[in-house]
Amino acid sequence: MMAARLPDATLVCRLPSVRGRYIENVDLSGSTWFRAGGSADVVFRPADTADLAAFLTACPGDVPRTVLGLGSNLLIRDGGVRGVIIRLDKSFSGIEVDGTTVTAGAGALDVNLARVCRDAGLVGFEFLRGIPGTVGGGLRMNAGAYGRAIRDVLVWAEAVDGAGTLRRVAVDELDLSYRHCGAPEDWIFTAAGFQGELGDRADISIRMQDIRQARKASQPVNTRTGGSTFKNPDGDNPNSSKAWELIDQAGCRGLVRGGAKVSELHCNFLINTGGATAADLEALGEEVRRRVQAHSGVMLQWEIRRIGEHAPDRAPELILTEVAP
Repeated sequence: MMAARLPDATLVCRLPSVRGRYIENVDLSGSTWFRAGGSADVVFRPADTADLAAFLTACPGDVPRTVLGLGSNLLIRDGGVRGVIIRLDKSFSGIEVDGTTVTAGAGALDVNLARVCRDAGLVGFEFLRGIPGTVGGGLRMNAGAYGRAIRDVLVWAEAVDGAGTLRRVAVDELDLSYRHCGAPEDWIFTAAGFQGELGDRADISIRMQDIRQARKASQPVNTRTGGSTFKNPDGDNPNSSKAWELIDQAGCRGLVRGGAKVSELHCNFLINTGGATAADLEALGEEVRRRVQAHSGVMLQWEIRRIGEHAPDRAPELILTEVAP
């Protein structure tokens, strides 16, 4: 059900006093890698975990709350997001190393975590060099690449639940599997603890450079994209068909809808070629799903998170054009 739009002029007045910042009517199109989408009624940047917990404790229950990280695996619809967008800033981005254990804030970039661990001579975090996101986002979807995932190095995680209660759980309590985390949806991750192994810094650097080069050669980096669009069917099974293979076999490589396009370099990536609306991108993704199901019988599942409302004048139509061979 579409959430009713809350009057912007009165929403902040209904929110609790905080030490962080409230910002009204924020254009979110620049906050995602797609560079498309609508606005937020209010963005809240908490000062620290205690400030976040106090906000969640006192926030009226009818006010929708959504966490926004780096925006690399996210599509914000053109009608925007109602309620409050929560963004974790610098106070949540610290990384500390103690021997072979690492503690990181949920706002820390995955690539920064990989670099800190490299500098400390810790093996096991190199795969994070290929994930353009934050630790919090990685926890929420058990982010992975190049044969490893967050669950392989995670020891514990901390979160604040929707009622403002602080939680700390071991990795086994999170039910992590391929692109899945079993934590309740209202939990907002704030920090995590990881375990690595001592290794050779030169070897770690080489591995990270190899990952960087492999990603550059096989993915449309430096473009307006949201990363892998669909989950691999039976993602933990290395012998199952990959999403990109199914998309390619269904003839979707290079498919275009308005300013949205299926990448010709890696067809599990959608690209905003310059003027795509969120509706263009979502409609193109749905058409890819339809064609793949018609061709192979497999219904691909979105990996990219889609949030917000469709704009009334930008309904996601399915009128497409093909790229000439």
